[in-house]
Amino acid sequence: MNPRLFSFVGGDVGKWSVVSATAVVGEPLPAVECVDFVAGAVPAVPEGGKWVLRGVTSNERYVTRGEKDVLVEKQTAIGRPAATRAALIPLRKSAKWWAMTQDERRAIFEEQSRHIAVGLKYLPAVARQLHHCRDLGESEPFDFLALLDFAKADTAAFDDMLAQLRATEEWKYVEREVDIRLEHVG
Repeated sequence: MNPRLFSFVGGDVGKWSVVSATAVVGEPLPAVECVDFVAGAVPAVPEGGKWVLRGVTSNERYVTRGEKDVLVEKQTAIGRPAATRAALIPLRKSAKWWAMTQDERRAIFEEQSRHIAVGLKYLPAVARQLHHCRDLGESEPFDFLALLDFAKADTAAFDDMLAQLRATEEWKYVEREVDIRLEHVG
């Protein structure tokens, strides 16, 4: 079993109740009542399920050593007891984005869009875990699955962070994004 592989199952049961699901750009996902996070592979959509999204955790690809050190110092792990709210945000970027070199993407990601700098302002209130889908093959419908959690009191701050990120140059390369808001089911 790959310890970096995670599956997100949308269906009738799960530990997270869906509060809302919005197709920000592109096609929506089929509507579900709950989402479950599973460490490892889910080989087929289970009974009562409508979709399974898979991704692997990986190294940070667009950060400098200094940025990584600050991120590690400030961020907390997903799954804190106080973090009863979450967002699962599947994203797919355009072929134009992927045709660029790593340094060209880095320039847009941080030097123009300030992605890391924006995110740092909201740590540790918002915890994040990025899952890479593209690494699993071309059949995956998304390139990334961003899992973020936060306390109910930090919902407005989380919304502000997303608004800032979506207004950047980087987001011009997003061709599909679904914003799934979740609440932990006791």
